[in-house]
Amino acid sequence: MGGIFGRVDAWVTTLILAVVMVAAWSVGFRLGHWRRSQGEEVASDKFRDAAMALLGLLLAFTFSMSLGKYDYRRLMIVSDANSIGDFYTCATLLDEPVRTELRKLVREYAVLRLETDRLPETPKPSFEQALDRIERTQSQMTDLAHRAIRDGTPIAMPLTNTLNALTSNETAHLAAVRDRLPTSIVLLLYLSAAMATALVGLRQGGAGHKPPLPEFVGFVLVVCLVVYVILDLNQPSRGLITISHEPLERLIATMEK
Repeated sequence: MGGIFGRVDAWVTTLILAVVMVAAWSVGFRLGHWRRSQGEEVASDKFRDAAMALLGLLLAFTFSMSLGKYDYRRLMIVSDANSIGDFYTCATLLDEPVRTELRKLVREYAVLRLETDRLPETPKPSFEQALDRIERTQSQMTDLAHRAIRDGTPIAMPLTNTLNALTSNETAHLAAVRDRLPTSIVLLLYLSAAMATALVGLRQGGAGHKPPLPEFVGFVLVVCLVVYVILDLNQPSRGLITISHEPLERLIATMEK
C-alpha cells in the first residue's frame, strides 16, 4: 500500500525532501569551492543539465501515475454507487417481507461503504474491522436474495446480476484504494532531486559564484510543491486533495426519501 509514503502525511515527507535538497546543494557547493581552490577543473554543465532533465522526467512520470490512480479511485466511487443503486432498485421490486428487509440492509450497506471510504487505513485494525462489517453485510444481502429466489421471484436473474456487480465493485474499489505509488519510484524521485541540487551546487561552487539564494529557494519550492501534490494524490483518505463521495451521499439521500 505504498510503504511509508502511503502511511506518513505528504507534507512530512515533502519537508524532509526540502531539507535533503538544501543539504545536498550545500555539500555540492562546498565541494565545488574546495575543488576550485585546489585548481581542479570545474565540472561541465552537461552533467547538471542531464540531472535536471532526469528530475523533470521523473516528476512528470510520477505525477502522471499518481493522477491516473486518483482518477481511477474517483471513477470507482461512481461505479460503486451505481451498483448499489441498481441492487436497491431490484430489491424494491421484490415481494414483502423480503423487500423491506433487503432495502433496509442495502441502505445500511451504502452508509457503511461511505463511512469506510472516509476512514484512514491507519490505524489498521479500525479499517480491517470496517471491511469485516462490509463482508458480513454482503453475506446477509446474499442470504435475503437467495430467499427471494427460493420463493420464486420473477426477477431472479436481474437480482443475481446486480448483487454480483455490487460485490465485484466493492472488491475493485478496495484494490483501487490500496493501489499506491511504489516506494522504489518515490525514492528514485527523491534521489534524483538530491543529486540534481548537489550538481547545481557543485557547478556554482566550482565557478566561484555566490549562492543565489532567491533562485535556489524558488527552485526547491517548486520541486517540493510538485512532489507534495504527487504524494497527496497518493493518499485518498487524507490531505488537501481528497475524492468526493457525492455519488454515495446522493444515493443514500435518495434511499431515505
